[in-house]
Amino acid sequence: MNIRSKLALTLTIILIVTVTAGSGYALFYIRAYILEQAVADMENDAIWMMQTLKFLPDGVQLQEELERVGDVTNYHIALYDSNGAALAAWPAGTQRSPHLHLSPDELHKLLADEPVLQTINQPDDDNIWVYATIQGSRNPARFFVINQSKSQIFQPVTDIRRIIYLGLVVAILIILVFSAILANYMARPLLKLTRDVERIAEGDTGRLIRIKRSDEIGTLSDSVNKMAQKLRSDYDHLQQLNEKQGQFFADITHEVRNPLHTIMGSLEMLELPNLDDEKRRKYVRNLRSQTERIGRLFKDLMTLQRFDSDENFVIREHVNLAELVGNVSEWYKQTAGNKDVKLVTDTHRCMVHADPGKIEQVLDNLVSNAIKFTNNGTISLKYKSTGDKVEVSVQDTGIGIPQAHWPRLFDRFYRTDKARSRDKGGTGLGLSVVKGILKAHASDIHVESDVGKGSRFYFYLAPSSRDPEWKDAENETDSGSNSNSNSNSGTRTNSSSNSTT
Repeated sequence: MNIRSKLALTLTIILIVTVTAGSGYALFYIRAYILEQAVADMENDAIWMMQTLKFLPDGVQLQEELERVGDVTNYHIALYDSNGAALAAWPAGTQRSPHLHLSPDELHKLLADEPVLQTINQPDDDNIWVYATIQGSRNPARFFVINQSKSQIFQPVTDIRRIIYLGLVVAILIILVFSAILANYMARPLLKLTRDVERIAEGDTGRLIRIKRSDEIGTLSDSVNKMAQKLRSDYDHLQQLNEKQGQFFADITHEVRNPLHTIMGSLEMLELPNLDDEKRRKYVRNLRSQTERIGRLFKDLMTLQRFDSDENFVIREHVNLAELVGNVSEWYKQTAGNKDVKLVTDTHRCMVHADPGKIEQVLDNLVSNAIKFTNNGTISLKYKSTGDKVEVSVQDTGIGIPQAHWPRLFDRFYRTDKARSRDKGGTGLGLSVVKGILKAHASDIHVESDVGKGSRFYFYLAPSSRDPEWKDAENETDSGSNSNSNSNSGTRTNSSSNSTT
């Protein structure tokens, strides 16, 4: 049974029960009222008859007088003398002995001096009886009894019941029609909503449910639409994740397979019996280089995995950017000099609120990339105040990056020139690591580049609240930029992968 039928049946039952109960109560109330009114009328008529019969003279024909009274009242009447003998009855031949309903004591009470009126209305008796004493009568009549059949009293109720039953049948037919119409009105949007939800469950999340109602059904349809949009968004996101995951595993397999092939080849060459020392050292260097490359690859992967799952990926401190820039400058000073590249850095004091190790890793990756793709010229590592933030930038005069590659530049394992980049020993994860670290700092990495002229990577950090005078220090030492790092050099304690774009 569908919801439309259930609603129609429920409404029909409710309305029928309500109408029937109301009709039954009305009939019960009318029946009780009519019975009560009939008893009151009989008692009033009995009092009137007491006065009428009392003043009839002796010797009058009581039967004729009683018939005239009976025609007026329409009761069964029996008239008795003081000994309980019947004097007259109406209709003719009708006698109602009081001894059938009255005890001797009650009869004696009726015949006492004071007028007595007694009504008997038993639930199991089909008649109502009224006994009355005639005190001071001028004729032999001393008491009388009148009765009336309850069926006669309830005759109007029977007619009313017949009318009510007929009306009830008509009402039920109308109720059935209107219940079907109302159930269809109420169930139609629910059935439509059910069909649409079934389509959504089957994967058709692009269809919107269009039910313009201001009640709970309209609210439900809006909620289902939001759910469908969320499912569609989640599905698209999962599709993208699946595609990226598939590409990720393909890339990592390729990245690991290449150095493994080189390692296997070098091991095979080292097993040759007549290999001279120079070639042996060459293959040992190849082994060490490829092993370090695999190590850097998995180190970068662990960094990215921590960014995805570890809430404590970054631990912010109040740190001086000059120290971090000085360390990175010291690490790459000789490498840049070997390529005839001038490394220019800022050295003024600048306090920021960041994770020093992670920001140092960001600068390491950016400077490493800049050196790889700059054959001559200048690499600048700068930082300055820009409103309520600190801008940090790495700019080079290298080969530049075509704008078509910018949207995917920070994807994992993405290279603008796969062959040349892999030859330079990168893992393809450096910029992804940079983006992940900066995202954990509520920041992002930006790029500007001209092919043949160079590239500029920059990002923003929050300034430290512990050094409100750092801007003045920057202005005083802004001219202190030089080609070498300051004296804050030291051991490279947080090196990262020499990745490529």
